Amino acid sequence: MTAFAGYDMPLHYADGVLKEHLWTRDHAGVFDVSHMGVAFLRLNKPSGDAKADHAAVCDLLEPLTCGDLKGLRRGQLRYTLLLNAHGGVCDDLIVGRPLGDENQGVLQLVVNAGVKEADFARIDAALGETGRLVRARDRALVAVQGPEAQAVIAPLIPEAADLSFMTFAPAEFAGRHIGVSRSGYTGEDGFEILLYGEEASRFWDAVLADGRARPAGLGARDSLRLEAGLPLYGHDLDETTTPIEASLDFAVARRRRDARDFPGAAIILGELAGKLERRRVGLAVLEGAPAREGAEIADEDGQIVGKVTSGGFSPTLRAPIAMGYVPPALAEPRARLSVIVRGKHQAAEVVSLPFVPHRYHRKP
Repeated sequence: MTAFAGYDMPLHYADGVLKEHLWTRDHAGVFDVSHMGVAFLRLNKPSGDAKADHAAVCDLLEPLTCGDLKGLRRGQLRYTLLLNAHGGVCDDLIVGRPLGDENQGVLQLVVNAGVKEADFARIDAALGETGRLVRARDRALVAVQGPEAQAVIAPLIPEAADLSFMTFAPAEFAGRHIGVSRSGYTGEDGFEILLYGEEASRFWDAVLADGRARPAGLGARDSLRLEAGLPLYGHDLDETTTPIEASLDFAVARRRRDARDFPGAAIILGELAGKLERRRVGLAVLEGAPAREGAEIADEDGQIVGKVTSGGFSPTLRAPIAMGYVPPALAEPRARLSVIVRGKHQAAEVVSLPFVPHRYHRKP
């Protein structure tokens, strides 16, 4: 067990991090991620017009983000970013538009555990009398990730098999209403199940009764997301980092770029036009020990040009990998660099992200 974001969390179970990581890549890993911040943003006075209510609730959240939330289809999830006035990332989050007519004035939010109080305070302050934020403090969140995740989940939640990547739907388990999304943080196909806390243990046990599923802790979750090239808030992202620096250009929606109506728009649009000082890249460490967070990155002349923000050993590739920030001129694949580990320069090379290909389930 380890302390994480104010919670006591499993770093690993009996199998250990390496086996949990590889089991998730080959079968199905089960993660307790109930520490994440889940909430529902609701209009106080919905009109009953589904289209108008969705637009109205998005009007409350969009001014804090760079995403096209109004463009969400029913049952769709979207990755977006909360930004400060300088375009810095306050958090990355998932926003979903529910399916039912009765919930078209509602958005579901999932934010990071370490900053959820600040996130929810920021959002709450922007709502005025028009909306309210309802915290799902009584819910648990369980992630089942890996190529056999659907086979494990479908007998328990038949509705899950009909979902594609970044969609969600209401369902039932043991006679109680739950929510299931096809999403995750490993690069694999998988699901995240939102259910009432009192049902969590029963669901956990039911999943693990299937021999294809095994529990996995924070250690495997971190090594899996690193291989998938996914940033971790507070490490690869923070309030001094813009979406463009973080190589998250896709998160700045075209409609929002055209309208220039998001926080830090002038800075971010300037970076998109070429005024960029650094860029998040993937690094293959070609020799020596893994480069951990904080290790310096040097160019071929030995000059310090950046820092590693995440790094470790890749169980899948059986080699050290890292992510960090370097000047744009050194951000192209095959650029030769070095990482400094315990005072020693170790050869490294910029590679395209992700390190391990994503295997999300998308319908044709």
